[in-house]
Amino acid sequence: MCRKPLCLMLPSSRERPNRANPVVIVRKKDGTPRVCIDYRKLNKVVVKDIFPLPLIEDILDKLQGSRVFSTIDLKNAFFHVDVNKDSRKYTSFVTHEGQYQFLQVPFGLCNSPAVFQRYINTIFRPLINDGIVLPYLDDIIILSSSFEEGIERVERVLSIASEYGLEINFNKSHFLKKRIEFLGHVVEDGKIFPSTLKTKDVLNFPEPANLKQIHSFLGLTGYFRKFIPKYSTIARPLSDLLKKDRKFKFGEEERISFNQLKLMLAEKPVLRIYNPNYETELHTDASLEGYGAILMQKSPDDKNFHPTYYMSKKTTDAEKKYSSYELEALAVIEAVKKFRVYLLGIPFKIVTDCSALEKTMQKKDLVTRVARWALLLEEFDYVIEHRSGKRMTHVDALSKSPISIFCISFDNILQRLKSAQDNDNEVKAIKELLRISAYENYCDRNGILYKFVEGKELVVVPDSMQTEIIRNAHEKGHTGVKYTEKHLQDYYYIPKFRQKVEKIISNCVHCILINQKRGKKECLLHTLQKEDTPLHTYHIDHLGPLESTNKNYKYVLAIIDAFTKFV
Repeated sequence: MCRKPLCLMLPSSRERPNRANPVVIVRKKDGTPRVCIDYRKLNKVVVKDIFPLPLIEDILDKLQGSRVFSTIDLKNAFFHVDVNKDSRKYTSFVTHEGQYQFLQVPFGLCNSPAVFQRYINTIFRPLINDGIVLPYLDDIIILSSSFEEGIERVERVLSIASEYGLEINFNKSHFLKKRIEFLGHVVEDGKIFPSTLKTKDVLNFPEPANLKQIHSFLGLTGYFRKFIPKYSTIARPLSDLLKKDRKFKFGEEERISFNQLKLMLAEKPVLRIYNPNYETELHTDASLEGYGAILMQKSPDDKNFHPTYYMSKKTTDAEKKYSSYELEALAVIEAVKKFRVYLLGIPFKIVTDCSALEKTMQKKDLVTRVARWALLLEEFDYVIEHRSGKRMTHVDALSKSPISIFCISFDNILQRLKSAQDNDNEVKAIKELLRISAYENYCDRNGILYKFVEGKELVVVPDSMQTEIIRNAHEKGHTGVKYTEKHLQDYYYIPKFRQKVEKIISNCVHCILINQKRGKKECLLHTLQKEDTPLHTYHIDHLGPLESTNKNYKYVLAIIDAFTKFV
């Protein structure tokens, strides 16, 4: 298996290097072997080449305005660049046929990507400057607005590639396509989607059994986090497992988070490619669990705003102590930092449901923390607009811990509900009545009692599980009565639902501590020292205004002797 790839290598000279690097053979996606050398020890002492690789986000943003694409994949990309004769000895390795050293830049060296990116940029420099070609290592995309223009540009690129001896892998190259897959994304008509192959990798990912697999899954889904609203909030149970001294336990909450991330990518989310000429708005929101933002742009085609980027972060332990107003301000600041490259130099609107934020930014005297944040906004051309929470539901979900996560475990809890119903006397009595005739919109399906309420088929929750169901839903985000009730009433039937939700939330210790009064606290009452002589101490109070007497008296003045209680 080693012989064919070794055609690019040369036996070492008589002055053999003192050491050789280990050989590793891996299979490519097409099944052909790739010879890799373990250069870890060499990489530790090599002077790093600081030539920067282009950012994938920057490349994707530059695809805006193009409608026809061609992609070229270079075969054995690094092997196009020669290794300096004096440095070849450091690439030495040993096989069963002898000792060899590389003539061309090998895979595995820490400087190989930077060296090759400089090389390919130099070759296509004129086309890069004209916005025709965007290279990312061995992946090259050719942009055009029409098929005629695309043909002409492909000819120019192939001519330059032939001139410099670039070897093209035509099996992996695509020409003159309106829908193209590039750098893990699918691009079509100004829209961008996650790659189908990458999405399949996420959907087929097995349930994690250790921290390494948690890292791998979060890394895989994190690559597409800009497509997933409330990503940080959904992934919180998984990311919390990575905390120091945290014992690994993949329980029900982690399983729900794992499945929810899969579900979000399975729905094939779509974003628009950013255009600096379009009207731009930044929508933000925050809660105790996290904060989020949506960068939106108005399309000239349908005159509607569409998302170009989702951002969300979970709050730290320190940030959880902020007031709601400070959290809203923090959401704006973090969003502006994240989208700085898009927002700097253009007028845009910050939309928030916090009315206090709009007024505060106009004040001269600010709290130190908020004043520091306000200074960060000075370099931007923005206006702040307040919109009520009812008009901000699209971004509100990015910050709040989603109750819908609890509802995803609906199938998992059905068996427990069935067992609880079998042990509930009232439910058993209704089931017995249903065997005789219909009864008050109840129905028995597969041994589980349901009730039709306003066109919805709801599971009847027996008394023994009502508190658990409501508390679990509430504790996902410690939401209020209205929000908790809203997201449970689509699934469960509980008699006197509102009263029970209010009772459970009013006794939630976490909510009591969060909602406790700030500022001056009420003091305790102290008894006055009682003297042993009459008329020494008086208690005085008044009552009124009352209904006027005949003499127009409206108040009662009471004076009481502390010793004799004489009024």
